[in-house]
Amino acid sequence: MQVLGGDILPELRVHNALEAHDLLSRGLPSPVLRHLVSSVPFLKGNIEDLIGISLRTLQAMSESDPLDAEQSSRVWQFAEILGRVEDLMGGREEAEEWLKTPAMALDHRKPIDLLKTHAGREAVEDHLTRLEYGVYA
Repeated sequence: MQVLGGDILPELRVHNALEAHDLLSRGLPSPVLRHLVSSVPFLKGNIEDLIGISLRTLQAMSESDPLDAEQSSRVWQFAEILGRVEDLMGGREEAEEWLKTPAMALDHRKPIDLLKTHAGREAVEDHLTRLEYGVYA
């Protein structure tokens, strides 16, 4: 995943779900989240709610400190959703705008706000699937 620095961190290259599980269980290296935050500026204001770590704590972590498994999973899931939205909307700026804009299909809620919980994330993923298949109702 480019957004996680996959082009510069070979250890992020996984080939299947089990390899991803192992990587996330060990914990992503903290530079991965730093890269994500620098790549997606609006994430700075939402990092604690979305990932479960404060920006201050992230900045205090050394390069060798891994995120915990829960934080790593949240980073991975956010990156997957961001990638889907980028593909659907045509680019990063459009994806960020979509994530910050209330959606009628999500009861006029912003997708970014729903990514704070598992249930909300599922609602966003279901909505994305419908959009990918052209089902708007």
